[in-house]
Formats: sequence, structure tokens, C-alpha cells
Amino acid sequence: MAQDPFYNSENWLQFINNEPNSTAYNSDAAASVDENEREAFDAYSRLVIVAVEKIGPAVVQVEITRSVRSRGRQYEDMQGGGSGVIFTPDGFLVTNSHVAAGAQRIIVTLSDGRSFNGHLVGDDPHTDLAIVQIQGSHLPMARFGDSTKLRPGQLVVAIGNPLGFQATVTAGVVSALGRSLRSQSGRLIENMIQTDAALNPGNSGGPLVNSRGEVIGINTAVIRPAQGICFAIPSDTVKWVVAKLIRDGRIVRAYLGVQGQDRPIPRYLVRYHELPFNRGIMILSVASGSPADRAGLTKGDIVIALDGEPITGVDRLHRSLTEAIIGREVPIAVLRDQEKKVLTVRPAMENQT
Repeated sequence: MAQDPFYNSENWLQFINNEPNSTAYNSDAAASVDENEREAFDAYSRLVIVAVEKIGPAVVQVEITRSVRSRGRQYEDMQGGGSGVIFTPDGFLVTNSHVAAGAQRIIVTLSDGRSFNGHLVGDDPHTDLAIVQIQGSHLPMARFGDSTKLRPGQLVVAIGNPLGFQATVTAGVVSALGRSLRSQSGRLIENMIQTDAALNPGNSGGPLVNSRGEVIGINTAVIRPAQGICFAIPSDTVKWVVAKLIRDGRIVRAYLGVQGQDRPIPRYLVRYHELPFNRGIMILSVASGSPADRAGLTKGDIVIALDGEPITGVDRLHRSLTEAIIGREVPIAVLRDQEKKVLTVRPAMENQT
């Protein structure tokens, strides 16, 4: 059998050195392929670069000091920190609750090297979000996007300070939507964004950004030892929590006692019941003895309204569970076995049944 000329040592050396006279290398065909690849990669690179240039100056490093006790003696222990993103020009920034909660001292460092003392305005461990304020003016700020418009496969960029390396950029895609993740408080954070943009310790609290440079999530967790399974809190949840924390410093919630997930409503049911929307929340479980249990809600019900307000998703339900309905009898509309039912529920204060 004749020897393949590609394996001739001279041709091999010409090939790896990319010499034009190589008989084992079709330079014209390769040039065409290379040009197409370059155009695709250049377009991808431009999207990432634009996103980073827009959002990068607003991304900060958050370092905290906590007081801990050991054998009855109190001392300060530097616990590291995470990332954050400024969203107002006068110095309000959002980060994770697990980064900032309980801190005796907070130091915020901007991408240009300036450092500020931070003040914890409020935190919500149930959504793992916290607001910190620094004293400044005309600060770089980020804008929140609409997380409801995200689609699996969409390009996203994560920026933060993993392991102390400031302004680290990673890129990936939205792997899935509507995930649930249990927070450190024990409450499920619903409707999470799953992404494969690499996150490491220190990325917590940093932004997940779309190609337009808008914050569509706050990075919060990774699954170890898995690779490429990372989670972010959607921006629509962040915007609601941020507004409450700035105003009140805390969030008082009503409690129903259900676990649910966003679900589309079949088109024929939308038409039959003349619904103005096509999404609701399918109940996955009902806590025994909870307000929902006492009201007669069951697994498989699709919640479509609470107190007369449409419920089109988990985020919308969270916004409806305010302190204003605690202890009140309010109607809750569900689809059950293709029929629309209206029950009465008396929400309790969270952590009370």
C-alpha cells in the first residue's frame, strides 16, 4: 500500500508550520472556512465586548468583615466577600444576602480602583439578595433588563471577582429557565436562571448580562462538583426585592404554603375560560396545615389569580404575597381538571401557619 504523503516528515513539518507549498494542506479551501469562522467569532466577540464595556464599570468587589465568637471571646474574622453591581448613580448596589448579611464592615472597590465604606441597607435571605449603599455621586450604573424575555440558548455574560481576580468575564448561554433552588434560609427561590457561564467563589452577587449590556440576573450559586451548572436570580425578582429593601429595609411576606412552577395554560382552556393570559403556576406540593391546605388547594391545580390579580408566574405571585393580605380572606382562582374554581384562602405571615 502506498504511503500517505501527509505522513512524509517533510510534508508534516510544512503542515504544522503552515507553509504555502505543503501538498497536504489545501490553502484555498481552508482560507474560505477560516474566513467564515472568523466572521462568526468576531460577531460573538463584539457582542461580549459591548456587554462588558457597558456593564463593567458598574461591577464592584465587595469585601466584608464579620464578628464571630470562639470559646466565648469575640474577634473579627475577614470572610472575604463577593461581587455586586451599582444600579443608581448615588451609590446603591445589589449583591447577595449570603455575601453581605451580618457584616460589621463592608468595603466596596470599583473597577477604577476607588474604595468606599459600604452600609447595609437591607437584605432578604429568602431571595438571597441584599442592598448596600456607598457615598458617592455620578457613579457608573447598570440597567436592569427584562428576564421574562430570556430564552434557552441565549448568549449571557457573567462579570465578577472570582477568587479575588477583579473584573473577570465569562460567557455562556442560558441553559434553562424556571429552576428552583433552596436558599440558605430554607425557602425555595423560584424561577431561577440556569447558565453555563463559569462562576467561582467571589462571583456571588455579580451581574448576569445579556448582549445589550442589561442585567438580567444576579449570580448566586453553582452546583459542585458539576461543571457548567450555575444559577442567577432573575432581574424581575431583583427589581421587586430592591424596591422593597430600599423603602423598608426588609420584606414582610404573606404565606400560602405551596411550591409551584411556571406553566403554560393549554390554548383551548384559555379560550374556553376567556382568560386574558396563557400562563399560570402549577402547584407541585402543598404544605400540610398551611393556608393553602386549609383552603383546599391541591397538587396539580394551576393558580391563575389571587385577590383579583392575574397570576402569570412565580414572580407575579411573590409580588402579590404582601403584608396587605395577611390575615384577610381573599379569593384564589385555579384551574382544576379543566374547570375554573374560586376558593378562599387566608394567608398567614411568613413562617407562621
